[in-house]
Amino acid sequence: MRNKLFILLITSSIIFSSCGNKSDTSSSSTQNTKTTSSANTEKPQDTPSASTEEPQDTPSDDLDAIGDVEVEKNLFNVKFKVPAEFMGETTQKELDKVAKESGYKSIKLNKDGSATYIMTKAQHEKLMQEMTKNANEQLEKMIASEDYPNFTDIKANDDFTSFEITTKSKKLDLSETMSSLAFYMLGGMYNIFNGKEADNIHLDYINAKTGKIIESYDSNEMQ
Repeated sequence: MRNKLFILLITSSIIFSSCGNKSDTSSSSTQNTKTTSSANTEKPQDTPSASTEEPQDTPSDDLDAIGDVEVEKNLFNVKFKVPAEFMGETTQKELDKVAKESGYKSIKLNKDGSATYIMTKAQHEKLMQEMTKNANEQLEKMIASEDYPNFTDIKANDDFTSFEITTKSKKLDLSETMSSLAFYMLGGMYNIFNGKEADNIHLDYINAKTGKIIESYDSNEMQ
C-alpha cells in the first residue's frame, strides 16, 4: 500500500496543483547525482488524489498503470494523458481551475476517468522541474522514516533511473526489499512524463558502515 501512496503523493502534487503558485527552488546539486539527505525541504501540497484508503490492486498493476501515461511532444505543445488510477475523484471543475491557474491550454477529464493535458513546451519543462523537486522531497521523507528506519541516505541520478540507497542493515528486511517497487514507479513515472520510457531502473542498497553493496535490483528483471 505505501508504494502506491508514495507515487500518488509525487504525481498528484504535480498534476493537481498550480505550478505558478509554487516558489522557485534551486537544485540541491550541480553534479549528475543528487542527494536527498538534507532536512531543509518544503512540504508538498496536499491534493485530492492522495487517497489514504488501501488500494486493492497489486504492485504489478501499479507499474502497468504508469505505462498507460501517454506523452506526445509536438512542435509547440506537449499533450499527455494521465490514467484514471492517478486521477482519483478529481472533477472537471477542479481541473479547469488548475488549467486556468497554471496557464495550460486545457485539461479534459475523459469518460474513462483519465485526463488529457495540453500545455506549451515551456510549461512542460517547468512541470518536470516540479516533478524533480517533489520526487526528491518524497525520497527525503523515506530516510529514517517509520517505514524505513534504517535508511540513512538516498541518492538518485538526474533522470531517476539509478538509485543508491544507504542503510544501516546488513541484510535487507521485507520493507526495505519492497521499497524497490517505489523506486521503480518513481523512475518509470518521471521518464514517461518526460516523453520517454526508461528501459531499466537500477537500485543499489549500500551498507552504511562498510560502504559495500549488499543488494542490487533492476526493474527489467521483474517477472
